[in-house]
Amino acid sequence: MSDLVAVKIVARGRVQGVFFRDFTTRRARELGLTGYVRNVTEGAVEAIAEGERVKLEDLARHMRKGPPGASVASVDTDWSEYTGAHSTFGTRF
Repeated sequence: MSDLVAVKIVARGRVQGVFFRDFTTRRARELGLTGYVRNVTEGAVEAIAEGERVKLEDLARHMRKGPPGASVASVDTDWSEYTGAHSTFGTRF
C-alpha cells in the first residue's frame, strides 16, 4: 500500500442545507476512502477520512469547490496517522 493517512477536513461558509454531505460522501466512496461526514454546530461540515494521501487531497479539493448552491469560504485540513477505524464512508446525522 502507499501512503495511508487520516485527515479531518472542515468546510465553512454556506455549506449546510445544500447537499454538501451527500456531495462529499459520493466523492469519498468513488475514491475508496473510509470515514464519515457530518454537520457540526458552528454551521460547518466536517469530514473524517482515511486512505491514500493523494486521494484525501482530492477529497479536500472537491470540498473546496462544493456542490451547486454552496459557497465555501474556507477549508481546513488536519492530518494525522492512519488508524483503520472505519470500514466504509458514510454520512452521520
